[in-house]
Amino acid sequence: MASIFTKIIKGEIPCHQIAESEDYFAFLDINPWNEGHTLVIPKKEVDYIFDLDDDTYEGLMRFSKYVAHAIEKAIPCKRVGVLVEGLEVPHAHVHLIPIVNHLVPKKKPKFSQEELAKIAEKIRAQF
Repeated sequence: MASIFTKIIKGEIPCHQIAESEDYFAFLDINPWNEGHTLVIPKKEVDYIFDLDDDTYEGLMRFSKYVAHAIEKAIPCKRVGVLVEGLEVPHAHVHLIPIVNHLVPKKKPKFSQEELAKIAEKIRAQF
C-alpha cells in the first residue's frame, strides 16, 4: 500500500508544495514546529532513510540543501535545522525546520490553510 507521502506526490492528497524534481519532492509539514517547516522526500518509496541506495540518499541531501537555502531567504531564522527521525510515516523523509530561538518551540504554531499557502509561496519565490 502506498504511503501518505506517495499519495501526496501523486496528487491524491493535497499539500502546500515547495519544490519538485524528477526524483524528490518538498512540501510544508501540516503540523509544523515553526513557520516554514518543510518535509523533503524521495519519490522512491523506501521506509528507512539508511535503506536508500547511495545515489538516492546523496540526492535527497543535495535537494534538501537547495530547499533549505530558499527557506532561509524567505523565513526570518538563525538557520534551518535538519531532523531525520522517520517513525511516523513509513517513507524516508527529512524535516527542514527554521530555527528562530530553539529547534522545538514551547508551543507549536497553528496555521490556517490560507496561511500555509502564503508561506509556501514565499518560499517558492526564492528559487
